[in-house]
Amino acid sequence: MDISTHVEHIKKLRSGKGLFLASSQGVETGYDKAWLRDNFYISLGLEAAGEWGLVEDMWRAILGIFNKHRDKIDWASEHQPHESWQYIHARYHPETFEEFWEEWGNKQNDAVGAILFKLGDLEISGHGVIRPEDQETVQRLVDYLASVEYWHDPDNGVWEEYEEVHASSVGACLAGLRKVKELDFISVPDDLLAQGETALAELLPRESDSKFCDMAQLSLFYPYNLIEGQVGDTILERLEYHLARRRGVVRYKNDHYYNRNEDGFSEEAEWCFGFPWLAIIHHQRGDNEAAQYWLDQAEETVTEAGVPELYYSNTDEPNENNPLGWSESMLVVAKSLIK
Repeated sequence: MDISTHVEHIKKLRSGKGLFLASSQGVETGYDKAWLRDNFYISLGLEAAGEWGLVEDMWRAILGIFNKHRDKIDWASEHQPHESWQYIHARYHPETFEEFWEEWGNKQNDAVGAILFKLGDLEISGHGVIRPEDQETVQRLVDYLASVEYWHDPDNGVWEEYEEVHASSVGACLAGLRKVKELDFISVPDDLLAQGETALAELLPRESDSKFCDMAQLSLFYPYNLIEGQVGDTILERLEYHLARRRGVVRYKNDHYYNRNEDGFSEEAEWCFGFPWLAIIHHQRGDNEAAQYWLDQAEETVTEAGVPELYYSNTDEPNENNPLGWSESMLVVAKSLIK
């Protein structure tokens, strides 16, 4: 499939308010909702394809979410949250912008960092969406990360699971704060950055106390550009050796999600967006041969319906989240970079 076909798959996930569903409307997995994180990654593909109108609409909708929940954010910015429901939630109804209240690993600091990163990036690149009336809302997101003390706050992370201090979450917050600090209407205290820098250096090359290697660490390379040199080499070497499979990249060792083994071990699901993610990173690092290899691997995951979320271990069977917006977007970015 060419880039335009993948972009069309993404467009079909768009709601009337501009947000994108994680996967197709009506899937029984619950992926017919709008995640902050998924919309962030979908935005990357739309930008690569030059779909700036869709990008603008999406980010104005995300600002609409935060404006709608301003009272909650104000409270959490002034009183350190101690219960999961007091944190900014990571998924919303795509039309009403209401939170989904069921327990879902709602402490996801990385999602807030991702939002700040892209809002700042769009302003700097000349595609800004922050109106004067939104500036205080964005400032409150900075204050929120200070309140939760993101640098040592155990959160549920990118995979919405176990509460730990995650390098990928600390890194997302740090990258977001660095980016919006460049805006003249946002104030980011220097010590808020210093705390994150120290914490990230102490965590790496591990993802967390329990995970020495995790696909979420790829975000530290792209899009956040926080990793280079020997630490970066170590993370990539570990990840490609331990987590790369035939149909995708395992999130981490002994991942139980979509694991068909009765004991939950050794049959980890193979996530499709891991391959284009690796292709993008190797391209950025100047290794064109590796970039092409991982892009070729990514192309092998495409089905008639699009790029799925994952394949069951050692099979040619994708799960029902097909297409997944995040997977489609990462392949669009990779294909746009690697000719």
